[in-house]
Amino acid sequence: MADNLPYSTSVGVLEKVLEKIKTASVPERVTQNFLNTKLGLKGGSANASIPFMKKMGFVASDGSPTELYSEFRNPKKSRIAVGKAFKDLYARLYEMNEYVHDASDDEVLGLIVQCTGGEKDSRVTQQTLSTFNMLRKIADFDTEIAEVEEVEPENMGENNKFNQSLPLPHFNQGSSHGSQGKSINLAYTINLNLPATKDIEVFNAIFKSLKQHILDD
Repeated sequence: MADNLPYSTSVGVLEKVLEKIKTASVPERVTQNFLNTKLGLKGGSANASIPFMKKMGFVASDGSPTELYSEFRNPKKSRIAVGKAFKDLYARLYEMNEYVHDASDDEVLGLIVQCTGGEKDSRVTQQTLSTFNMLRKIADFDTEIAEVEEVEPENMGENNKFNQSLPLPHFNQGSSHGSQGKSINLAYTINLNLPATKDIEVFNAIFKSLKQHILDD
């Protein structure tokens, strides 16, 4: 059974829309008015980008921008966001070739024809290929960003170090002639580089281990 694949009838305009929303303020709704006034793109070709962005997952059914829309506006995540949308748009092609984004134009064209049942020279087939190529050009399929929230520990002192002077146990130094031993008092300083966390259990574990292996020896 033939499947339909998403495509734009004006790939160049769609590319302009995607480029402009990176720098425009985020609207409550992505509407024709937003495209016309905020992005400066008018006409039916620009307006047709809205249903396509819904298919991409950039715009919700009610027109509100999605989280993927916000990620796309982040310069560090823009290409990754397109890559996510791309894999959803062309999930059927990925079933046929898991590395379809790396395939040649001829290979992709063959898969489109096989998937849709269309003719390779038809307008729809060619527009599908053009849309596919435009999106994969601005997408990243390999990079994953690990987001780590940096949390500064509270009240842990400068440079996250815990300085504590601790007395060593007394010991007697005897002589070979049985003379009376002499008591020697020593002290040492332990500098701990504590992890950047607010989890009190982490600190409890550190000081428990310190007490067991150093203070109680």
